[in-house]
Amino acid sequence: MCWGEARVRTQYTRLWLATILFVAFNCFPAASEILPPVAGRAPRILIVYPYDERIVATTVAGEALRSRLIEATNSRIDLFSEFLDLSRFPETEHAKRMGEYLARKYEARRPDVVVALGKEAAIFITANRDAIAPGAKIVAAGFGSSTAEKIGLPQEVIGAFSTFDILKTAEMARRLQPDARHLYIIGGSADFDRGWLASARAALGEFAARYDTTYLEDLTIDEFVDRSAHVPRDSIILMLTIFKDRTGRNFIPREAVRQIAATASAPIYGPYQTYVDYGVVGGNTVTFDSLGQTVADLVLNAIAGRPGQDVDAPQTYFADARQLQRWGLSLQNLPAGTIIMHQKMSLWQEHWLVVTATFGVVTMQATVIAILLLERRRRRAAESRARIHLLEAVHLNQSATAGALSSSIAHELNQPLSAIRNNAEAASELLRGRSPDLQLIQQILVDIQEDDKRASDIIGRMRGLLKKRSDIDWQEFDLNDVTWSAIQIIHGEAERRGVTLKATEAADKLMVRADKVHVQQVVLNLAANAMDAMSEVARVRKTLTFITGVSNDRAALCVADTGTGIPEDCLPSIFEPFYTTKQAGTGLGLSIARAIVETYGGAISAYNLPEGGAIFRIDLPLVKRQEEPE
Repeated sequence: MCWGEARVRTQYTRLWLATILFVAFNCFPAASEILPPVAGRAPRILIVYPYDERIVATTVAGEALRSRLIEATNSRIDLFSEFLDLSRFPETEHAKRMGEYLARKYEARRPDVVVALGKEAAIFITANRDAIAPGAKIVAAGFGSSTAEKIGLPQEVIGAFSTFDILKTAEMARRLQPDARHLYIIGGSADFDRGWLASARAALGEFAARYDTTYLEDLTIDEFVDRSAHVPRDSIILMLTIFKDRTGRNFIPREAVRQIAATASAPIYGPYQTYVDYGVVGGNTVTFDSLGQTVADLVLNAIAGRPGQDVDAPQTYFADARQLQRWGLSLQNLPAGTIIMHQKMSLWQEHWLVVTATFGVVTMQATVIAILLLERRRRRAAESRARIHLLEAVHLNQSATAGALSSSIAHELNQPLSAIRNNAEAASELLRGRSPDLQLIQQILVDIQEDDKRASDIIGRMRGLLKKRSDIDWQEFDLNDVTWSAIQIIHGEAERRGVTLKATEAADKLMVRADKVHVQQVVLNLAANAMDAMSEVARVRKTLTFITGVSNDRAALCVADTGTGIPEDCLPSIFEPFYTTKQAGTGLGLSIARAIVETYGGAISAYNLPEGGAIFRIDLPLVKRQEEPE
């Protein structure tokens, strides 16, 4: 067998380790049960490596073995390791000297179990067992059962056999490169390398017959690199091992793979997972970590005195995602169950928890936003309906107000019309004379014009009061002007009722933003209610006062009367719809007034005056104007 070098850094390995840990904690007995005292001491385990410590394959297997034993025995075990270095020193004399050296070394600490990792180590320990570890149990691993028969492995030796099937690696390459026409097999010049080449020829006979097959062997490392760099693109390269090249130069196989793969013109495959990260696409192998775990289980059985039997280490396919991408090979063509190393995980695979939480939060936010948008639409629809209803109510209220003021308005309008008629008759009489007084006629015409304007203003105010609106007409205007306009409309009715009107205006303009006609209607409603409240008061005491000003950065209008006031128990409900204290009242005037004022961001309130009467107050937001530059 050949020991390539690689680290096992795959999901398969993590899953395998998790399985082993579960078995260790749940399926094996406690350390005291599996480790019966051996002459009052802890069991001794000797691990024999065939090569030096740089061969990563044996290192990975050995470390997995050691970790498993330490964990399972709770460190109640003595572990020893020896590296035979038979790759660089294959001479028989070297093996003989190593046997003598180890026999003396362990003379006072004879091992109870010896683990031979690799064929060469197994041959060595079976030949020197009596000298090094007489009576010890032997566990051999890292080669196939057929190899065990060839080297004459004693029957009492327990084997953890592993088969490195180059045919399966070749078949994996064919799946990935179905259009390939050439096949190259690379092997070195060491005894192990030649043995691998012989095994490959036997295993690949029928497979190789389908391709133009070439065995690259007995070459220098530079020749291997050059030949591999010039193979046709539609080639499959199978890399076995190069422990030595033709010049006798020693190599760690994966380092030889690195040099060849760096400039190769076709994909390279190999039977060792340790070749990953050094340029191979993939292959079929026994992972050295899993081999170490399998050997550890056999050792635990041996030191516990349980009967053992040969086992086969599991095989698997592996592939390097980076090399697949480099050569444009499809992941879909890999054999089922292939371990894919260095595969870039998708956002979902790498951060599935964060993605799930984020998706949940986004979904929740989207749901909340959708609900809010729906509620916003419903609110806007409700506001639109409420605005329409408000406009209809205001129009009806305006019509009612106009109807209530119709007699006084007709009387007021009759005055300028009568004056116009009288002035016109006088002018006609003067014109019939022989020497008409033109200066007097001119004065009469001026009077007619003024009376006409007065009548026109009365009609204009009534037209604005009665105009029906389909939407709010937002305007910026002076609250003083609206108050004065309302006074002009009601002054005729006030005279008829014997009410004295007074007005105190703010010195500065009170600019507000609203529908001018609506605010005027509020003032008219309050004035009409105030005059109704003074119906039973003596004529000399009937006074209706309008005061405008600024309070807390808001425009304020107060309408005060000298009536009987508002019953204290009625004050909280006075602005409610259909609530009235008058026998003929509808209870809508003040309710509509409040709705109008609140529509424009204002507030309305009512109080009783200490000296008698009531005062209604309107507050509207002032329009903020930018200061003009000095």
